Amino acid sequence: MLRTSPARSLAITLSSACALALAAPTPAGAEDTAPATVVNGTFASPTVPSGKDWAYLDIEGWDGPGLLSAGRANHPRGYQAAFLADPASDKPLSTLLRDVPRGATVTLTWDDNPDTCAGSDLPKRAYTVSVAGDANPPGRFTTNDPVGKANWFLGRSYSFTAAENSPRITFSFDASNAKQSCQPSIANVAAKQTAPTGPPPGAAAAADPCAGDSAGTPECKDVGKAEDDIAKCPPTSRDCLSGVAGDGKQTNDGIDQQTGAVKDFNDLPRDESPDAAAQHLCPLSNALTDGLPPAYMVIPPKQWGQC
Repeated sequence: MLRTSPARSLAITLSSACALALAAPTPAGAEDTAPATVVNGTFASPTVPSGKDWAYLDIEGWDGPGLLSAGRANHPRGYQAAFLADPASDKPLSTLLRDVPRGATVTLTWDDNPDTCAGSDLPKRAYTVSVAGDANPPGRFTTNDPVGKANWFLGRSYSFTAAENSPRITFSFDASNAKQSCQPSIANVAAKQTAPTGPPPGAAAAADPCAGDSAGTPECKDVGKAEDDIAKCPPTSRDCLSGVAGDGKQTNDGIDQQTGAVKDFNDLPRDESPDAAAQHLCPLSNALTDGLPPAYMVIPPKQWGQC
């Protein structure tokens, strides 16, 4: 018979349910209002060298190939722009959202442009936005029609739930695009977030010893059966609850044994020689530690010099 307290079982069940409820994140796509930092989201640093339309540069706060000058980008707000990497590149355009915690919902926004190198003979430029997490499918986007000059779309957005702290956002140019040497560009990247309201996803399951593969063990099956049996007992039926959880006799007997041992120890005379005291103390110490595994004792009483 499982020996457990019905009140404790009920508390565990309720606390687990509450933890699961709190762990459920706000659905991605809900209105996120708190600012989330996007380092160098307007691609102002570094500045494309004077006299150049574009340049391969180390973009501050980003991984990626390089930047378009403000003149070449011709963004309505005068921003520089970052162009996406060639599909074969091992360094796609990406950045970390450093102040976004795991479990937060995030809405990312940006503007995109097919760029002046893409003429009207080419279709819209396709690319994806991705972030880690099985619940976050990549976002697939196409620019406005290429017209041989800037043709910005303002206000793209992609929402997701952060599966890790400081999630990495990646913009990837699709290999299916014609004229892959002419990559689209993005500008004015920003983000807002809603912080998680409870433990990170999976925290409740991680704290439950009977979660996952452990659910099928005999001990966990026993706990589950006991909880079901307790739930069927009328609240006022002491006999029913005792039949499932036990009457506590084993626990009470253990408490009585410890109480008696402490009393015996306290009753030892103190005004006597060490050798005489050892005659009383050693048998009591041995009795208290008999049955304990060696790992619980540094030196067993039987090995004390006085004993």
